[in-house]
Amino acid sequence: MSHALKARAAPFRLVPVIDLRRGVVVRARAGERDAYAPIVTPLARGSAPADIARGLLDAVAADTLYVADLDAIMDGTAPDRASLEAVARACPGVGLWVDAGFADADGVERFLGMGLGRPVIGSESQRDESLVRMLGNRAVLSLDSRGDERLGPDGLHDDVGAWPDEVIVMTLARVGTGTGPDLTRIAQAVDRAGDRSIFAAGGVRGPQDVARLTEAGAAGALVASAIHDGTLR
Repeated sequence: MSHALKARAAPFRLVPVIDLRRGVVVRARAGERDAYAPIVTPLARGSAPADIARGLLDAVAADTLYVADLDAIMDGTAPDRASLEAVARACPGVGLWVDAGFADADGVERFLGMGLGRPVIGSESQRDESLVRMLGNRAVLSLDSRGDERLGPDGLHDDVGAWPDEVIVMTLARVGTGTGPDLTRIAQAVDRAGDRSIFAAGGVRGPQDVARLTEAGAAGALVASAIHDGTLR
């Protein structure tokens, strides 16, 4: 299927992003997570997760919100249930994609039992393909990279048969930098994905990047900085 045909199959989806650290939303930049500071944004007062989530969704029409729980990803802690529940209450009818460093079946099943969203399985947190294969379309797969380095098992990046229906191509070094999305990596994923939906993450600056990603065949993009900065509303 050509990029153009894929692009016309469904409307391009913007997925706003919040990054949680110690119970507040932080501003992500270049994947340097230890340096992230509480966010300052015209969309809300303070950095409370529920307020930031509501501000993002008031700024752009979206039916899905991506939440990265950085404490869980970095330190292996349990998902921040209080923050996730607050976000869910503030955003009724909006689906949550939650990356909390899931690396084993028990942890994912506990999260699914909370009823707080759909787990995102980041390749950087995996030892092999088994968890992704087990979950199938109950989860979203994030293929993580930093520069030219692919994070996590090569099998997850190479074996399209292991991919669920929705896949994020996460370019960490571009997050929050305003350098533009990695169109080459996105196009390569789209070419291999068949009927699966590919979502770009990292570097989206505004409408021109959305147009380029649409032309490349992406189904949507994860966005935070461009919404906070007002270049994408």
